[in-house]
Amino acid sequence: MDKNNNNTISWKMMLGALIKFIPRLPIFFCTLVKLAWAKKHHRGSTGWFLQQAARRYPKRIFLKTHEGNFTYEEFNSWVNQLAHALATYGIKDGDCVALLFNNSAAQLAWAFAINKLGAIAGMLNSKQRQEALAHSIKVLQPKLLISQSAYAEDVAILNLDLQCALDSRVEWNQLSAAARACFSTDLTPLIKPEHQHNPSQTETITLAQHCFYVLTSGTTGLPKAAAMTHFRWYKAGIGFGHMALRLKQQDTLYNTLPLYHNTALSIALSAVVMSGSSMALSERFSASGFWQDIKDFQASVFVYVGEMCRYLLNQPTQASDNQHGIRAIIGNGIRAEIWDELQQRFGIRHICELYGASEGNVGFVNAFNLKRTVGFSPMTYAVVAFDFEREIPVQDDLGYLQPVAKGDVGLLLTKVSSKAPFDGYTNNPQANAEKLLADVFKPGDCWFNTGDLVRHQGFRHIAFVDRTGETFRWKSENVATTEVEAQVARVTDIIEAVAYGVKVPHAEGKAGMVSLVLAQGREFNPQEFFQTIRKHLPEYALPRFIRLRQHHELTTTFKMMKTQLKKESFSLAKVTDPLYVLVDLKHGYQPLSTQLYEAIHQGLIQLK
Repeated sequence: MDKNNNNTISWKMMLGALIKFIPRLPIFFCTLVKLAWAKKHHRGSTGWFLQQAARRYPKRIFLKTHEGNFTYEEFNSWVNQLAHALATYGIKDGDCVALLFNNSAAQLAWAFAINKLGAIAGMLNSKQRQEALAHSIKVLQPKLLISQSAYAEDVAILNLDLQCALDSRVEWNQLSAAARACFSTDLTPLIKPEHQHNPSQTETITLAQHCFYVLTSGTTGLPKAAAMTHFRWYKAGIGFGHMALRLKQQDTLYNTLPLYHNTALSIALSAVVMSGSSMALSERFSASGFWQDIKDFQASVFVYVGEMCRYLLNQPTQASDNQHGIRAIIGNGIRAEIWDELQQRFGIRHICELYGASEGNVGFVNAFNLKRTVGFSPMTYAVVAFDFEREIPVQDDLGYLQPVAKGDVGLLLTKVSSKAPFDGYTNNPQANAEKLLADVFKPGDCWFNTGDLVRHQGFRHIAFVDRTGETFRWKSENVATTEVEAQVARVTDIIEAVAYGVKVPHAEGKAGMVSLVLAQGREFNPQEFFQTIRKHLPEYALPRFIRLRQHHELTTTFKMMKTQLKKESFSLAKVTDPLYVLVDLKHGYQPLSTQLYEAIHQGLIQLK
């Protein structure tokens, strides 16, 4: 990013960014003061902040949907009706109520209503079915499950299998007779139009209490439930809404990400409520209809994940691509190679890339509008040396960890303190223990292991590189799967690329493998592919195996499901897709025949 190192931030870059930032300094320092002043024992909750916003600007639009709009006053009154119904049913402080919904106004209303009683909204993944959904419900251990009628049949099946005390309630309309028989009581009679006043319980809730359980994506195993507190939700709203995005009352933030994902729930939603702006909510992402939605909702900001931006770039170019009201976008996962193209094609002035994890205790945000960085953090963190072969942090002679130099890649750790607590996973003490490191730099300290490899860019900025376990070692070199995917994606006719490391008999480390999806109607040319990627990747990073697929399994936030790909590796017994191998760097890729496969396993052929 500076003249001599495209991965670090120079004095010149930082000075230029600060000069442009001067008009924003008053609100920047004001935000820092608010963040520093907030204490966990202070009164506050998602529901309390909603009703404060409804009191200050009752007629301002809070929520825009394709079905209609809600003012802050209207939405808060609806939430209160639902909260009183839940209280009548018996939901109280500390209970978990699971929600199984697609993006909708009702999903948001129920979540706020649950929080207004001091209870916790367990945000279930609506794409899960049967065993996966049952696992998630067992992790949450809810007292009640509320779902859209569309999921009644799925919940009815689960009721026969779940071994936890669970009452199930759905929106009662449009239920089949079979599904209706599985539910003992409808909540609708408990919802009274006259109960629009704020519940008294909301006044007693503190920032330290839990508001949401958010399930991790499960890309490398079964989902875990990360606990979100009102404290973290409040800080995200202040930090991202005020400091990063500078949201004002006339702004509309467009969200098409699922509300059971923290980027939508605890960044986009909190930023809107804490700034008194509006949220436009779409049920699902549509690349072809995205920009029309932006115009229809008159949005000025939208929230993203990186793959969503790539899908937008894959749409045919239009003369109207930069004719919209978007001034900034916020999210995570934009690859460095598409950063400039995204800004130039769509005329986006500020990419507010951020870094954070559902279970983490720190956040980074690109508040200074630099390029190809997840930004800075005022919290205490460290980037430490990492042994990529043994996949553990490097220790010195005294057993302490060592920070890396500017420009180097290492493991990101964040300090656990009263201002940055580790809220952990729900009902999973083993996973909690595995994420905490003690005596890192001195006796008695405690740090959260993010499991992420990042580059120390300088000036308290970092760039995401890869997940530990994803970066692998081959020929004594470290290979980042994100870098391989980025370069492979340059090849014409490839629309998806997933990179991962696989064990090879009679070889140290892991060999690179990529699973590719080609554009419809295109044929794979192994020699052309080889000649293209060898120009962009060092020899050790060239994939030794290629798998061609019709499609990849994705999570609802567009993350590739790599676990099964790794298990199947390049096994001819498990994989029916076409496979190619790079045996000789002079000749490029060739089909993986049974003869070649056996020779590799017997050690007769050594991959170079």
